[in-house]
Amino acid sequence: MTNKKKSTFDRFINEPEQRKKFEKEYTQFLFSELLLEAMDEEHISVRELSKESGISTSIIQNMRSMKPTNITIKTMASLLKPLGYQLVATKDGKNVELSL
Repeated sequence: MTNKKKSTFDRFINEPEQRKKFEKEYTQFLFSELLLEAMDEEHISVRELSKESGISTSIIQNMRSMKPTNITIKTMASLLKPLGYQLVATKDGKNVELSL
């Protein structure tokens, strides 16, 4: 039987506080990447997205640059709609659209 050494990441992620922080920041990272990719695909600027979504340019810019920003589901839906996305909740294979 061999004792496998834990990696730095394994030790880090096994600490409850560190795991919570990682999960929060990773979710923020994923949404930021989705926003950047969607804006690029649609060839839409921060100003255009702000105008179409009703969300301030500073909030959009903060999200794009991963600055800590607490946003609501309504804000997320407002940003995604002009980009051709919608928020959906799924349970047991059934979808419910989270609309404005």
